Amino acid sequence: MSEAIPKSSTWPVSTWLSVVSLTFGSFALISSELLPMAVLTPMAADLGVTEGAAGQAVTLTALFAGIAAPTVALVIGRLDRKLINLALCTLVIASNTAVTFTSDYFVLLVARMLLGVAIGGFFALAGATVVRLVTIEDMGKGMSIVFMGLSAGLVVAPAASTLIGEAFGWRAAFMAAAGAGLLALLLQTICLPSVPATSATSLSSLFGLLKRRHVRVGLVVGLLFFGGEVCGFTFMRPYLETKGGLDATSIAPVLMVLGLASLFGSAIAGVFADRVLRDGFATTFLVLGIATIGLLALSTSYVAVFAFAAAWGIAIGAGPVMTQTWMGRAAPDQLEGVGGLFLAVIQFGITLGAIVGGIAVDSFGTSAPLYVTVTCALLAAILIGTQRAPDAVSQMPASA
Repeated sequence: MSEAIPKSSTWPVSTWLSVVSLTFGSFALISSELLPMAVLTPMAADLGVTEGAAGQAVTLTALFAGIAAPTVALVIGRLDRKLINLALCTLVIASNTAVTFTSDYFVLLVARMLLGVAIGGFFALAGATVVRLVTIEDMGKGMSIVFMGLSAGLVVAPAASTLIGEAFGWRAAFMAAAGAGLLALLLQTICLPSVPATSATSLSSLFGLLKRRHVRVGLVVGLLFFGGEVCGFTFMRPYLETKGGLDATSIAPVLMVLGLASLFGSAIAGVFADRVLRDGFATTFLVLGIATIGLLALSTSYVAVFAFAAAWGIAIGAGPVMTQTWMGRAAPDQLEGVGGLFLAVIQFGITLGAIVGGIAVDSFGTSAPLYVTVTCALLAAILIGTQRAPDAVSQMPASA
């Protein structure tokens, strides 16, 4: 690996600032990705399209993120990763600015495609960039800080975008997202040091990663986690309404607690990822499974719903950190390639989870998606529990 940089307990201020600048990048990206959900109705009306057509702004973003994730590392070669991150922040600003001022639906879709490229590129390179800043031993802590921006975006972005849209119009919400991208760009320009590439990713090395057992396990577990989590979360509100008898006013605090708990889960996950990766990873899925079972069994108790929603949030906040750290430890010599595969699986899992959840709820009722979540979580826990944690020192191509 690259030169040893101080461990987490002795990180200099410059290292903290460089990692936090990436946190603002993840916040800007997730906020931008989710924004159309909060302003869908007025946006569709203003553009003269149906809400279903306007919703494709989210679908195309996810699709292009999945495509970009494994390919960005192939095309950037040995370019300084700081420059790449700055370019991706610029895409966020350009995408949101274009949406703010366009009245053409197809221009909006192209702008959202550019955002997808930025999302795919950023998260594909995030693990490798963090390791260059803090070392592989502190990858979990570094990724937990970066993913706190993602969790914060999940909590803040929908509510803030709705409020801005109501007060100033839906275009103002996109301009605010462009502002978040500009802040990330400025922070990374100032705080992020030069991150020269140690190697370039090739197509053969990308496919070679699939020969490594720990990489394959991580990809399967990632698919189970993100697919199962999205399946349940997408249809949690209908479930709480029909089975728990809660109205929108009662559900809103539950979802807020879940979002805040996910932020806490991201914050603490790094400690466990660095020290007890396998056990912490398996426990994350057990908590998700048990919390979902609790919601299914005790949905009529408002206090119980709060408690299990909090546990649910902790698990979904910790899951991405654990998965990214597992993948990084499984292929420390190919961090950008494995990061691309990881994000492609996330996007595929999100898409598959939403599809399966929709079929399940239409066929078997509002409880069915949560049963899918339980099944996926327990399968993932069993799979991880039967593995030995990858050793970053020994995980080189010849030993894969």
